[in-house]
Amino acid sequence: MAADKMDILHSSLLDNDDERVVEFMGEVDGEEYQFAVQYAVLEALSGDAPEDDAIEQFNRFEDSIAEAGLVALARNSDQAMIVISENDLE
Repeated sequence: MAADKMDILHSSLLDNDDERVVEFMGEVDGEEYQFAVQYAVLEALSGDAPEDDAIEQFNRFEDSIAEAGLVALARNSDQAMIVISENDLE
């Protein structure tokens, strides 16, 4: 059965501008996972490319990112870093 909820650990948010992702830890079913949401996802959700405001965009669309993270987790649960891409948006 697929997980239906992710708790994002806000203290773990990191804007990795070099890789064009926001990295974070998420807890799903009592397990912690390392995630990275691509800037392209933030742009798809907001309509604007992140420019020094990736964390703000992340916070604004946290629920959608968490849902996409569950899709990415179901697809790649064995990866050290689970990358959330536009393909994971519903």
